[in-house]
Amino acid sequence: MKFDDFVEGKVVILDVSGKIMGGDETTMFHGKIHEYITSNNKNIVVDLAKVDWMNSVGLGMLISALTTVKNAGGRLVLANITKIESILTITRLITVFEHYDSREEAIKSFAA
Repeated sequence: MKFDDFVEGKVVILDVSGKIMGGDETTMFHGKIHEYITSNNKNIVVDLAKVDWMNSVGLGMLISALTTVKNAGGRLVLANITKIESILTITRLITVFEHYDSREEAIKSFAA
């Protein structure tokens, strides 16, 4: 797994790619979430368009990120979940995560 991060307006974008299977990258992902929360950037979009595959550790990473952001008074949404939609549906996590078909839609959701 790799990820790039940047701020677009008042929204943090975490652009994730590859296979999400745990390891050092997961720790770095959590560190980045905490870094943004600490700097009061609590509107976060996790863009999964470039994710090829995800295991249970990857699901745990997303759940942990969601919980961390919510507990800090923020909001985390997913974008472009097409490739992992089946695993989110099977695990019923599709009902836990707010998700959008595109990054643009996800960003616009923060303006509402």
